[in-house]
Amino acid sequence: MKPLELPQGFNPETNMIAREVDGNQFHAPIPAVVLAYNLVENGTPRDLEQAEKTLRAVLGCQERRIGIPHRGNWLWEREDGAVEDLNAVQFILFNLIPIMIQWRDRLSPELQEELSDAIALGLKEIASIDVHPDYTNIVLKDITNTCLGGELLDDEAIATRGYKKLIRWGRHTDKSGIPTEFNSPGYARVALRVLKRLIDLVDHQPTHHLAKVYASRLGLSVVLHISTTTGRWAGPYSRAYLGQVFGDPNPQGAGQHPPEHGELATVREWLDDRTIPDWLSTVLEIRPSHFRVNETADAKNKIAISTYHTPTFDLGVASQELTAQSNRFIALQSNVCIAHYTRGEDEPPGLFFTRYLTDDHWVGDYRQTPSRSASLLAEEGRFHGVLDGPRAIGVYAARPAGQSEFGVDGWHRCSSAKAALIWDRIDQIDEIHVNEQRVDTLPFDVPRDGTVVVATGNVLFAVRPLTVEDLGIDAPIRLIERHGNLVFEMYNYQGPEKTFWEQALPGSFFQGLPQCGFYLEMADREEHPDPYTFCARVASGKITDKCDARFTYSEGDERIWKVAYSRDELEVGMEVDLMKWKLKRRWNDREKDSFPMLQSPFARSTRTGFVEIGPAALECGKQAAWLFAARKKRYWVAGYHGTSPKPLRLELPDGEVKIKAFAAGTIIWDDGKVSIEAAHVKGKPQIKGGELISLVTG
Repeated sequence: MKPLELPQGFNPETNMIAREVDGNQFHAPIPAVVLAYNLVENGTPRDLEQAEKTLRAVLGCQERRIGIPHRGNWLWEREDGAVEDLNAVQFILFNLIPIMIQWRDRLSPELQEELSDAIALGLKEIASIDVHPDYTNIVLKDITNTCLGGELLDDEAIATRGYKKLIRWGRHTDKSGIPTEFNSPGYARVALRVLKRLIDLVDHQPTHHLAKVYASRLGLSVVLHISTTTGRWAGPYSRAYLGQVFGDPNPQGAGQHPPEHGELATVREWLDDRTIPDWLSTVLEIRPSHFRVNETADAKNKIAISTYHTPTFDLGVASQELTAQSNRFIALQSNVCIAHYTRGEDEPPGLFFTRYLTDDHWVGDYRQTPSRSASLLAEEGRFHGVLDGPRAIGVYAARPAGQSEFGVDGWHRCSSAKAALIWDRIDQIDEIHVNEQRVDTLPFDVPRDGTVVVATGNVLFAVRPLTVEDLGIDAPIRLIERHGNLVFEMYNYQGPEKTFWEQALPGSFFQGLPQCGFYLEMADREEHPDPYTFCARVASGKITDKCDARFTYSEGDERIWKVAYSRDELEVGMEVDLMKWKLKRRWNDREKDSFPMLQSPFARSTRTGFVEIGPAALECGKQAAWLFAARKKRYWVAGYHGTSPKPLRLELPDGEVKIKAFAAGTIIWDDGKVSIEAAHVKGKPQIKGGELISLVTG
């Protein structure tokens, strides 16, 4: 075995990886500990010599002073003066603990002792922070670090805290359906990777099995959002950095599979290395050409995500942005309305997304800290949305004072505030139409009652502005080119820099947030003879856009804005309170908005003790349970999250599985071959119409 090549930027003086930002040099302990992990794993004498030096450099970044807040945590950069990002301890221990579990004998006795002390101190900090279950990727690191660290240190109290917190996180998540930190391309990856490490290394078998069933459920949500035509991870996203929004424009290979775009290749790799269970490959194979996926991330606060897949595009809309975190590192990363679409055969997929922006901010105008790159186009607004297939409505408002440095209120001075609908690569836009006029020159002013159609790739977009309240004089609604993108801007304000007394809440002038909304529809270009026809069709629909009369704020009173679009005997709409920016209700003609745990044509979840898809039904305890159906393949998968054993019965067209008591596990029916894996199975499974080929239980 050859020694590893040290990465570009490695500094032999600091034994860490150096990088330069704005002329300043930074050394982050997290990439250093990852390097140390890889060096110890590779394990040649030269690797281990360097690993010891790098690990001691990492230990030098731990805050150990007695009496200092967050003692036991790590600096995010060696150059920082104090602990700020409280997640650093999670990332560091996520690598230190497995090094000690798997290869401690490769390290010197002195370093082993130093690492054990650092891990023990870090675990005290993790317990002190006790991160809330809303913060999915970090709470799973808390759980994994605590379970594995407790077992490593032979500390039953620490390990038990981890075992119990996995149950706590699961029950919190199961109140809604998916994690509060919903459908994040970056952080769902982290969550799955963390769960895999817990599954692979934990000794406690109930925790092992419970982690496996949650990895299956998270994996199911991910795969339901992967488009097999664009290759992209469909939105909406709670969090995504700019690179994750735009994706990798270059096709990738994944093992023996043909080259694929974007996140589809990543999912293939996860299937190959068992990050997610192999039965999820069937979810990619059996899907219909057009289908909807609806999930709930926070039932209490009515946060739901909806996605619509077709062969040429996917469109995702959230009922609102991620609201569980209010800090500069997290709160501005939501992608609440986003679409991907196919282009030519050799072209990467196209991208459409929305933002609310103040002061005409753009990429590069915001960064979380001096050492971090400007890796996002900040979402400066609050959003409510509703999706019905290819049709959507979105409404925006600026963030309130205290939630960011951006705002339209009595604290911040700003010169512009607008909603922005953004299409990447204006050179790939074929045609733009506003009503009956073709647009050949930008910028172009759009009438407030206009219908905008954009033809690009294999799809058509149509946008109709809803009320866009002007807080100044003649704030524009226009199409413009910005940094190589096409942008449809709907301004609430453009004018001299100022504060807005009438937007201060609490305040003696507040009469409600300014309205700013849009109706959006997508279509396959082959479904319409030309963009004019699609424009006329969308324009023929009826817009409902009405709002209660103004009044000066009084506690408890509401001012409801109702918006809807109807055509072809179908209607989609919602109501929002402009005084509190609260979603009151959403609807479409298919059903009332019931905020389901998971609803799709071939996968559903409930916590009622009964899940049904077509002729298949699962009866179990009244905890979260789900069912995946591939009827033509005679393939079914059932999952149950309850940790207390309860009677279970899976009824299928071809047979039945009946278990006296079952807890935390999955059942796979593959053309009569039955595999069962669970934390607890009481009695011998009774199977009709099939045979048991595998039974794994804790």
